[in-house]
Amino acid sequence: MDLINWLQDLAEPLPAWLQSCVIVLAGAIPFVESYAGAVIGVFVGLPVWVAVPAAIVGNWICMFLLVTLGAGIQRRLAERSRREPSKGQQKFLRLFNRYGVPGVSLLGQWVLPSQITSMLMVGVGAAKNQVIIWQSISIVIWGAAFGTLAVLGLSALGSL
Repeated sequence: MDLINWLQDLAEPLPAWLQSCVIVLAGAIPFVESYAGAVIGVFVGLPVWVAVPAAIVGNWICMFLLVTLGAGIQRRLAERSRREPSKGQQKFLRLFNRYGVPGVSLLGQWVLPSQITSMLMVGVGAAKNQVIIWQSISIVIWGAAFGTLAVLGLSALGSL
């Protein structure tokens, strides 16, 4: 509860538009993304209808830029490197071959940030447009789910 109060006290003097911009930036950070960004936004006192979209926008912009700009670099590096894939790369390839772009996009955020999984998928040959579509769906679902959970959690804490 002290952390929530500290975050709220820290954000309170800032104008709402600046609080939203901070959440957009938070959403762009790997491992924070739309889900934790939405929670942070709700905890600092932003309405859920502002916090969730702000976190989603930040996460989506970062993922989109990495897929469109960084995927070519990732693919060229993979082509140059003809060595045996590492154990982590082998695990990713098994998951990718089993679940495809939709499965890795929707479930991959349990393991790696969407920014990394999206680049890895394009690096192994997935179509950029398909990765962007499924990552977008995933980012929205995760952000909305965790934003809702944050509101429910704050409501439960408030009723104690």
